[in-house]
Amino acid sequence: MILRDLLTLGQQKLKLAHIDTAGRDARLLAAAAMEISTAQVTLKALDPVSKQQQDHFESMIEQRRNFKPVSRILGKRQFWNRWFEISPDVLDPRGDSEVLVNLALQQKADRILDLGTGSGILALTLLSEWPDALAVGVDICEKALLIAQRNAVQLEVSDRFQAQKSDWFEAISGQFDLIVSNPPYIGEDEIPHLDPDVRLYDPMIALSPGRDALQAYQNIASDAIGYLKPGGRLLVEIGFRQGEAVRALFASNGLKSVETIQDLNGLDRVVCAIKAKTV
Repeated sequence: MILRDLLTLGQQKLKLAHIDTAGRDARLLAAAAMEISTAQVTLKALDPVSKQQQDHFESMIEQRRNFKPVSRILGKRQFWNRWFEISPDVLDPRGDSEVLVNLALQQKADRILDLGTGSGILALTLLSEWPDALAVGVDICEKALLIAQRNAVQLEVSDRFQAQKSDWFEAISGQFDLIVSNPPYIGEDEIPHLDPDVRLYDPMIALSPGRDALQAYQNIASDAIGYLKPGGRLLVEIGFRQGEAVRALFASNGLKSVETIQDLNGLDRVVCAIKAKTV
């Protein structure tokens, strides 16, 4: 069998499973099976495929037919033009979080705190953009922290990144110029309605705080002001219906200039606030 025929078979199987991105996904998985770049798939379309490569490809296609995201099959995700290792213990990073990163980069921060760091995408992306910054990434899951540490090594920022096990601010000391977070914000009653690629494969602890979808924001809002330097910023990713409620939580806990930033689809995506320079 040649690569072109293998790719066609994979696309057909994914289409039969009603995978909307069948063509793109089959191409990515074919590249992985052949250990080539996606750009080379067309160039090598007539190359023969070994039995081992075919079996590997078919195994990955079967996983995708069961709605496992390509990023989880490959064990990595591209974010802000960088590759991050992911595992079943961390949230699969999504493009929505780039809204928060873009907003954060508008004002330089020397010391960053990333609450619920997971794979480390927020803190590590900011460190990669700011070569003099330092960051602490906290998570309650030790396995997630190991992934974040490995990503820090891969991105060559490990000397400026500290992975800390902590339940929100519990084990944190000092103050920061910037606090960022993509916390769990999906109520447990909403979980059954999520797309299967999210519901079946993202860790529940990273998706939902339980019955109260705003619990994580309450935890952050109640303590954030004590960990921000005067003039420091707090940026959190939110569900698109949560803007008003999260703004109210932040304002009621003494944070100033509270506002909501929308994504490219016009949906509320980030709430930002600052600690007043004089309190």
